[in-house]
Amino acid sequence: MVEKIGLTHNFGARPLACFFLALSVFLSACSDGPAAEQPKGKPKERPPVPVTVAQVLSKDILVQTTAVGNVEAYSTVAVKSRVGGELVGVHFQEGQEVREGDLLFTIDKAPYEVALKEARARLERDQALARKAQDDVRRNMPLAEKDFVSRQTYEQFKSAAEAAEAQVKADRAAVENLELQLSYCTIRSPISGRTGSLLIQRGNLVKGNDENKSLITIHQIQPIYVTFAVPEKYLGDINRAMRETKLDVRVDVSRNSLHTEPLTGKVTFVNNTVDVSTGTIRLKASFPNKDRRLWPGQIVHIVLTLGVQPNAVVAPSEAIQTGQSGQYAFVVSKEGTAEMRAVLLSRNTNGEAVIEKGLAPGETVVTNGQILLTPGARVSIKEQNSGRKENTAK
Repeated sequence: MVEKIGLTHNFGARPLACFFLALSVFLSACSDGPAAEQPKGKPKERPPVPVTVAQVLSKDILVQTTAVGNVEAYSTVAVKSRVGGELVGVHFQEGQEVREGDLLFTIDKAPYEVALKEARARLERDQALARKAQDDVRRNMPLAEKDFVSRQTYEQFKSAAEAAEAQVKADRAAVENLELQLSYCTIRSPISGRTGSLLIQRGNLVKGNDENKSLITIHQIQPIYVTFAVPEKYLGDINRAMRETKLDVRVDVSRNSLHTEPLTGKVTFVNNTVDVSTGTIRLKASFPNKDRRLWPGQIVHIVLTLGVQPNAVVAPSEAIQTGQSGQYAFVVSKEGTAEMRAVLLSRNTNGEAVIEKGLAPGETVVTNGQILLTPGARVSIKEQNSGRKENTAK
């Protein structure tokens, strides 16, 4: 039995040896083949990165800041009645344009006309009594001089004449007051502007000089104001500019209007204090508003021009990138490679970046394709960006 087991073991080892021999031949063939040979020498160069570029310029550029403004009426009048009575006439339509002096309302005149007639009648009566008193004085004067009439009686005639004259003056004042009250029954527009909603309908009774109730509100919208606030850091520039001339303000209303061109106005008011809660200064600009594109209560975008910065270094805003170390730009060298350059940005205005440090006029910067660039990478210029937005001082 021992010999049988040994024979079985020798019989199973022969196929296993053949398997390992074949595996070693295969591995040797793979290692000696041409695919296992590694090329020696320089690594293969990366192709140039296609980019769009633009030139860094030096030019005089407008110093501007933006803000959000609120349109306000040039003047606003709440029309009220100065006399009481029934509202018998409304002589305009809601939302109508009116001119100064146009008839708006009529209050019932009848009570005031009756009172005026009574006052005029009293005036005529007292004028007659005053004339009689003056005649009594004239008749008794020579008699008093000859002592035919006592001095006391003569003084009584004079006092009666003076009292009658005073009563006539009072009657005239009453007549003038009633004439004034009668004129207040006709209410005319105090300004030229646009009417709002009618607050009291015809047929209602109105109270004279009611502080809590107005008949209508009129807004003057030609010209019109736009109020806005800018950071207090611009206060010095604003004061210097206002001493020489009024600052220009541009309003963009293209989002709310079919017109695309902006409106231009002038700063006419600078508040006398800085808002300590927001750190801003409030300004007001006046616009002619001839085409009525500005409307009271409207929210608009403001561009305030503070002055001109001469010989500013300017690059397209899309050339400036932001990384972990700050802002940078890729500059294309004469050899056609990209150089990563740290830059210090002053501000962005009208699609252009004003550079304080890092770029020089005449250099070429990458405006599109930066995502594929690395420092030292070769570039292939596919387009020269020449469509620069104008923001220069005229």
